Amino acid sequence: MTLSEVLLWQELKQGQLGYKFNRQTPIDNFIVDFYCKDLMLAIEIDGDSHNHDDQPEKDRIRQERLESLRVRFLRFDDLDVKENMNWVMNEIVEWIEANEPTPNPSKEGN
Repeated sequence: MTLSEVLLWQELKQGQLGYKFNRQTPIDNFIVDFYCKDLMLAIEIDGDSHNHDDQPEKDRIRQERLESLRVRFLRFDDLDVKENMNWVMNEIVEWIEANEPTPNPSKEGN
């Protein structure tokens, strides 16, 4: 786990966003850095481990496959996470507010 993953995990596991995130989650034989099943949201941190020549193509193939399963992605650069966690968290909050599932009317009032 990179430093940026540790820092973001410290924020996500507190549950202040109102959703539970898991780290290093397997989905259809692929591993994503962080995942919230309720939102079908994967959060990926691109950093030093992605500096291999063929890694961008592998990332693209993996992301396309997971998006076909309706998994949505947010990607952050390793340095952004280390240097500006407030901005990263604001981006995640804005994404959640724009994309969170609407409540099921049949469950309201029970």
